[in-house]
Amino acid sequence: MPLARAWSVALIGIEGRPVEIEADIGAGLPGTKLVGLPDAGLREAKDRVRAAVRNSGQRWPDSNVTLGLSPADLPKDGSGYDLGIAAAVLAASGAVPAPKLVDTILLGELALDGRVRPVRGVLPALLAARRSGYRRAVVAPESLAEGSLVGGIDVLGAGRLGELIAWLCDEDGLPRAEPDHGRAPPQHPDLADVVGQPEARWALEVAAAGGHNLLMTGPPGVGKTMLATRLPGLLPELGDDEALEVTAVHSVDGSLEPDSPLVRVPPFVAPHHSISVAALIGGGTGLATPGVISKAHRGVLFLDEAAEYGGERLDALRTVLEEGEVRIARSRGSVRYPARFQLVLATNTCPCAPPRETECSCSPAARRRYLAKLSGPLLDRVDLRVRMRPVTAMNVAGGESAEPTDRVRERVVAARERAAKRWSDRGWQTNAEVPGPALRREFALPQETTRLLDRGLNRGAITARGADRCLRIAWTLSDLAEADEPAADHVAAALEFRDRRAA
Repeated sequence: MPLARAWSVALIGIEGRPVEIEADIGAGLPGTKLVGLPDAGLREAKDRVRAAVRNSGQRWPDSNVTLGLSPADLPKDGSGYDLGIAAAVLAASGAVPAPKLVDTILLGELALDGRVRPVRGVLPALLAARRSGYRRAVVAPESLAEGSLVGGIDVLGAGRLGELIAWLCDEDGLPRAEPDHGRAPPQHPDLADVVGQPEARWALEVAAAGGHNLLMTGPPGVGKTMLATRLPGLLPELGDDEALEVTAVHSVDGSLEPDSPLVRVPPFVAPHHSISVAALIGGGTGLATPGVISKAHRGVLFLDEAAEYGGERLDALRTVLEEGEVRIARSRGSVRYPARFQLVLATNTCPCAPPRETECSCSPAARRRYLAKLSGPLLDRVDLRVRMRPVTAMNVAGGESAEPTDRVRERVVAARERAAKRWSDRGWQTNAEVPGPALRREFALPQETTRLLDRGLNRGAITARGADRCLRIAWTLSDLAEADEPAADHVAAALEFRDRRAA
């Protein structure tokens, strides 16, 4: 058979498209040509595959071999096509039969000695293969746990090219992916460890219950970072669809744990303030790779010392916070990555950052310049703002211990369930996801309830976007209070969280 076909998957972001790999063995001088918009790493596949075939006891054709990847106008990168290229060439030369290749996806990089190495993006690739109607997939053994997350498709593992050849020739079987039973969730730091700061603890609870963004301002050492690291422990575990979506991003990034790849716990990502814009948002040459904002999808992005990030990095988050996804255009195409996260900012009040504000040596202009790094449009997208004060005693007044994470988490989960039930028909899961028009029209509150909010708008103390966010916070406060809808007190409290001057 001078012409044979195999199948693999190309990833554009976390979206996969099946790729037909054609191998044509024709007359002419010995040589191998690869066409179909391959990148530099894929162009080297012909040398890797040829050595792997020979070292697996098979003969490479002594004639002209043309390899075509279709769709030809779709950019293709990475080494995951090696296994499919080898199978297509062997089928075209008559070394293996072709029937099993018709409905099988092949994903894996080949070592020169014929070993099959794992590649990134197996989960989104298999999800795309299932949608396209493929029945089977062959991956590296290290990727079997990841492949077990995809139901409706038979995922097999081949450790060497020789094992794939034996399976194609019906001489031997391949191990199947076993369902992933998960593991115990990780232990999070306890909220009871935080000394004092009742207002900040309440803001953290509200942020967790409604999925709101949070800004904590205060001198160093008062517990801003401690509170932020305890936010994931208050959040409920991800649902099945959310977990697969988050796991797909981590699969493309290559940061999954091999033994238990499914991400059930909301991610917590805290980059250093020296991070580049490309690393924060996503980027790279060719097709863009996901940035840390996508790794924080359905979780928490914590920016400690937020004023040190600079305006360019922080303002790059503005559109993402509104849309919940990032679109990045590069030379080889445009990709989209999900990025719906809770943003938590922590910052000092001035550059010198003394333990007490009365000891500050900064001029008023220096303080303004420092805090001006957090631009107005960015702060307008931050729902909750809390000012933290220095701790004056190591023991809580009255001898009462602070509430632990488990007790607060119960209230957060109950509030989220109330919100999810209310918005279930619309597909929204948290109050922070509800669009402003829906809050103002379909779920409009009585005028006497929003009178204080109208006064803030009239005075110019808040923007229309800020008013919508106040309404979202008010709904979260009512959910925590187990009320049917927000009252005037909830709106006033929401306005106080937004900006103390608004009232």
